Amino acid sequence: MTPWFLYLIRTADNKLYTGITTDVERRYQQHQSGKGAKALRGKGELTLAFSAPVGDRSLALRAEYRVKQLTKRQKERLVAEGTGFAELLSSLQTQRLKAIEVLVILNQTGYAVQRVIR
Repeated sequence: MTPWFLYLIRTADNKLYTGITTDVERRYQQHQSGKGAKALRGKGELTLAFSAPVGDRSLALRAEYRVKQLTKRQKERLVAEGTGFAELLSSLQTQRLKAIEVLVILNQTGYAVQRVIR
């Protein structure tokens, strides 16, 4: 299984863009060449501010969503210190385990499981 990464790119106007990928360097180059996200096109010089492995795609998507909900100040702390990132991943993994436990209980009690809990 290919590991997924969460990354933050800083634009010339000091904004932080959050994304996920399996290859940070490749994705950064795509953003630099204008072939990445539209949100970064025409934003001047881009710098890779932060990247960290997060596990599989599902966990990466959840981590990306959570980081996008952070305030600018919290994102800056994440970039500067990595503050809170381990706790964020731990929280997401715990939520996943609880969702799996619920599915197992539902299956054991004979209830039809309609969808995977996210």
